[in-house]
Parts: sequence; C-alpha cells; structure tokens
Amino acid sequence: MVYAYTQDVPIDADVYQQIIDTLGSEPIAGSLLHLCVRRADGGLRYLDVWESEEACARAFEERIHPAVDAAFGGARPAGEPVVHRLDVLHASGALLGSGAVR
Repeated sequence: MVYAYTQDVPIDADVYQQIIDTLGSEPIAGSLLHLCVRRADGGLRYLDVWESEEACARAFEERIHPAVDAAFGGARPAGEPVVHRLDVLHASGALLGSGAVR
C-alpha cells in the first residue's frame, strides 16, 4: 500500500522555490506524487504520495532535508511540521503504472 499524507508547512513560495531548485530535476526515488498548493490563508500545503513510508523516510534523509537545510542557510527550523497521514483505500492512475493499489 502507498504512504500518503498532507502537511502544512511554515514557508512561503520563495523558500519553497529555493528548496525545489536545490533538489533539481532528478526524480526522488519512491515519490509517486508531490503537490504543493496554496491554502486560502496564503500558507502552503503539501500532498505527498510515496511507494512506502520507508521510501519517504529515506528520501527525507538523503535529499529533502539537505535541500531544506540549504534553503535556510544551514539553520533549518527545529522540529517538523505535523504530518496528517491519509488512509488510502484505493489508488490508481498514470503515476502508478498499470497496477492499482488497494
């Protein structure tokens, strides 16, 4: 089963773009979908879908946290924003290839 969550993040679009620029265009192993959307209050929300929770943790360790650290000049804020795990009942679509997940 996929691992999916939403997360409200305490950054603006400029900091987000710095993180994306640092990550580069190479796909992140295990990531099936990453959406960054603007909330009604102007903040940002992520919606992420991963092959597994383990793949997500590995990506944060190897690629995402170093990119966030770089965007904050090595002084990333302490702690992580709250993750709201999604209880996925079914997933399908082009990102998953030919295999739907239940």
